[in-house]
Amino acid sequence: MATHSMIIPSSSSSSALTAAASPLRETLPLFTRSLTFPRKSLFSQVRLRFFAEKHSQLDSSNGCATNFATLQNSEDHLNEEHVTKGESTLSITVVGASGDLAKKKIFPALFALFYEGCLPQDFSVFGYARTKLTHEELRVMISGTLTCRIDQRENCGDKMDQFLKRCFYHSGQYNSEEDFAELNTKLKEKEAGKLANRLYYLSIPPNIFVDVVRCASLKASSANGWTRVIVEKPFGRDSKSSGELTRCLKQYLTEEQIFRIDHYLGKELVENLSVLRFSNLVFEPLWSRNYIRNVQLIFSEDFGTEGRGGYFDQYGIIRDIMQNHLLQILTLFAMETPVSLDAEDIRSEKVKVLRSMKPLRLEDMIIGQYKGHSKGGKAYQGYTDDPTVPNHSLTPTFAAAAMFINNARWDGVPFLMKAGKALHTRGAEIRVQFRHVPGNLYKKSFATDLDNETNELVIRVQPDEGIYLRINNKVPGLGMRLDRSDLNLLYRARYPREIPDAYERLLLDAIEGERRLFIRSDELDAAWDLFTPALKELEEKKIVPELYPYGSRGPVGAHYLASKYNVRWGDLGDA
Repeated sequence: MATHSMIIPSSSSSSALTAAASPLRETLPLFTRSLTFPRKSLFSQVRLRFFAEKHSQLDSSNGCATNFATLQNSEDHLNEEHVTKGESTLSITVVGASGDLAKKKIFPALFALFYEGCLPQDFSVFGYARTKLTHEELRVMISGTLTCRIDQRENCGDKMDQFLKRCFYHSGQYNSEEDFAELNTKLKEKEAGKLANRLYYLSIPPNIFVDVVRCASLKASSANGWTRVIVEKPFGRDSKSSGELTRCLKQYLTEEQIFRIDHYLGKELVENLSVLRFSNLVFEPLWSRNYIRNVQLIFSEDFGTEGRGGYFDQYGIIRDIMQNHLLQILTLFAMETPVSLDAEDIRSEKVKVLRSMKPLRLEDMIIGQYKGHSKGGKAYQGYTDDPTVPNHSLTPTFAAAAMFINNARWDGVPFLMKAGKALHTRGAEIRVQFRHVPGNLYKKSFATDLDNETNELVIRVQPDEGIYLRINNKVPGLGMRLDRSDLNLLYRARYPREIPDAYERLLLDAIEGERRLFIRSDELDAAWDLFTPALKELEEKKIVPELYPYGSRGPVGAHYLASKYNVRWGDLGDA
């Protein structure tokens, strides 16, 4: 197998390199793109990418250097000896380690990456929270959430023990520079003088994001490697608060260091959306107003707030699901073909879609709230029956909206979103309803229900991931009877190996510096601009949501909204 050499400045040229440090920081990304390595395992590729990352000197918004990812003596570390020996280390710090998200999603995802050999050889995982725990207590806490689900290999127990030995804990306040300085000391002990790369995952409420970033930047950033921060949603409540959050974060971080995570972008079927469209000739020519009648993005949960009412009541279903999850899927679905698969090219096309859209209006939406209901001999609480929710809360637990894109490809095509809690089923899907066949010879066979003659493409994100295309087909027999049939790609049948969790993909991308599935600041601004006017009007006018029974299909008003645009919700035929 042919190998490729990497040209690294020798020590004799270090003075010249130091003198040219500033230009180098700007050109390093272009330089590293030209580097090629032998084809090796995914594990090796991940390790080698650590040495081709951008090291930049940070300036805060007020002009003061923040030193969050400085280029101190980097020429002493970026040399061939360190590359060949793999002398780098990765430290992953989960801030908010005692919370549900960390226990149920982040630690299991990190273990799965370790299990698959996707983490570098030298890594450590630190939990950071206010709760007083020892290293062993942290390991016991997270061991109950780790699973040997991947291929059920026999050595999984050994792997689990190896992973837990890499997990450590540090207790501290989120706004304490002293506590983060102590964390920094512990990280350095594990890094042992090697090229140190650090990843922080902020699994904490958004009101303390800035405190943590400030303390970490001043006291616990990497002195010679990269430092990145994953920020968990929500990113503000409206345009103003989101903009303020971004401004504050950028006092301590560059945009390249901020990874705003939306776990829905890591879902397998969302990832496959662009592949389905751009690599299949059968779909790409149809992807426009000429052939598509409407697009539906549907999200439903068959449970209520379940003790999270206090958190949920601050945001509601529109902010929690529609403004991020569903809108992100919409932009991926509707964007033009990007110049390349480079992260910036893709994210730029998504921003163009957002800027082409009309801001959401009250007349184009319906909100609802679930009420108590008895079903199958069991009583279910209403939203305001939750003791953590105010008695007269007007926070919507259901919302449906019609949105439009003002460009040549999508002009006049309604994009209908629907999201709700305590509905009859759990799922997330994209439904593409195509136009009627002009002059259809078999129109009489469908009687008055012309919707039955249209084709529909369904991309089921969860559960039971799959893609199916509904077509018209003749029922075998002597007569002429038509039927709707599904050309079905069910993932569990076609790909029996378990699909990785979305957090696994996104964490690996953050480690590799791949930003394609993370949200850029201008993209976030454009998304909030679409929803903020309607959200503000809902709250100022105190619009009362329509009540719907727990376990139902949602408020009746959603059907009137769809019929306003001559659309029928595609999930009505589901059980």
